Amino acid sequence: MTAPSVQELLDRYTTYLRVEHKASAHTLRNYLSDLSQFFRFVTQLCEQAAAAPVAASFFDSATIHAFLASLHRRNRKSSIGRKLSTLRSFFRFLLREGIIERDPTLHIASPKKDKPLPVYLPVDDMFRLLDAPPVNTPAGVRDRAILEVLYSCGLRVSELVHLNWEDIDTNLEVVRVRGKGNKERIVPIGRKALEALERYRAQLPVFAAPKRHQPSLDPCAATAPVFLNRRGGRLTTRSIARLVTHYAKAAGIALKTSPHALRHTFATHLLDAGADLRAIQELLGHASLSTTQKYTHVNLDRLMQVYDKAHPRA
Repeated sequence: MTAPSVQELLDRYTTYLRVEHKASAHTLRNYLSDLSQFFRFVTQLCEQAAAAPVAASFFDSATIHAFLASLHRRNRKSSIGRKLSTLRSFFRFLLREGIIERDPTLHIASPKKDKPLPVYLPVDDMFRLLDAPPVNTPAGVRDRAILEVLYSCGLRVSELVHLNWEDIDTNLEVVRVRGKGNKERIVPIGRKALEALERYRAQLPVFAAPKRHQPSLDPCAATAPVFLNRRGGRLTTRSIARLVTHYAKAAGIALKTSPHALRHTFATHLLDAGADLRAIQELLGHASLSTTQKYTHVNLDRLMQVYDKAHPRA
């Protein structure tokens, strides 16, 4: 029986991720990019075409060690760890399918990750950012609603762009969010964010105007996207990242500000106000509490600064 080619294995693995793990398009792109990089490296080592039948010698720990070593000059530890995680997942799939007899990544340790503290905005800076978009233009009204929702709910930018109007319950003041792995969670939304959304909703006909030739289109329909671009389509994550950066500069904020920084800000401000760490974990949609615990380090650093400044014997 002919051994499957690299491309055949990648196709089968992609189907496995999509069907069994409900992996998003973004996750699939990252996994396939990492695996393509690995196979290019192996091809150089073995002087074989990437589409040739896969030999067992491709899959030994020495080859994987060599691949990881080749990454050190150009990649951070977190990036190398992610690529190793991709290889682990791939080889476990091959083991399950009976294509290999043992997992070559089994005894390979992940690099210790650098743990930079999350970037977050102080309360005053956050308020300046929220006030930066103008309220006398439709785009400004929309952008203010975007910033209010990001800060009010602590959403990932990918979660924000996929919101539909049916996901927002104004009576219960909650939002249904589809997070990583298509997992749903319910998060509260504040009064200020709801008010900003109502003002923006009144402006929706302006954004839907380019598509008015489609009679069935109703920008206020329950299944319609919440945040639209000037062409009447759903806003992208890149567009939101650009507008956050733009308004941060307009507000005179020196820190590098991104949508994810607003998520960090949401969590840090809750923790500073005494919120329970497990509650923050649920609000952020973290699978593990250890992911949320990085915010305790931010809080501890702030306490140490206050102590050093205020205590007579510090």
